[in-house]
Amino acid sequence: MELLPTISTLFIIISAIFVAIGWRLVIKKKYKAHKKAMLAAAFSALAFFIIYVSRTIFLGNTSFGGPDDLKIYYTIFLIFHITLATTGAVFGVVTIILALKRKIAIHQKIGPITSVIWFFSAITGVVVYLLLYVLYDGGKTTSLIKAILGT
Repeated sequence: MELLPTISTLFIIISAIFVAIGWRLVIKKKYKAHKKAMLAAAFSALAFFIIYVSRTIFLGNTSFGGPDDLKIYYTIFLIFHITLATTGAVFGVVTIILALKRKIAIHQKIGPITSVIWFFSAITGVVVYLLLYVLYDGGKTTSLIKAILGT
């Protein structure tokens, strides 16, 4: 189970790579390949989300285990990342729906915005991973279920 954060982070990296590929393909007017790349990005992000939510519910989230004087900065950064990730996910779903409904004019307007938000979300997500599991030992982990049941 210790590999789950690494695996979920890899899915976000893969998602960002597919977004970059999709962006390049749309510039080259290779629309079918663009669609495939962006759907692959969406499925990679969905795989991340499923792993993350499952881990949160059953195993829990890892608290920051670094120095106490950095905790406030980590918390602010984490809130920034969560805001970006949530915004990016909402924009991503809307952007994909617009494309699939063939509302291309609106899709073309918000697609680049969505991509930029997603890149920053992915980058900040990797930084959170590095802070929690690479640079410092992770803090305590409590599952949502245990927290709710009080065990």
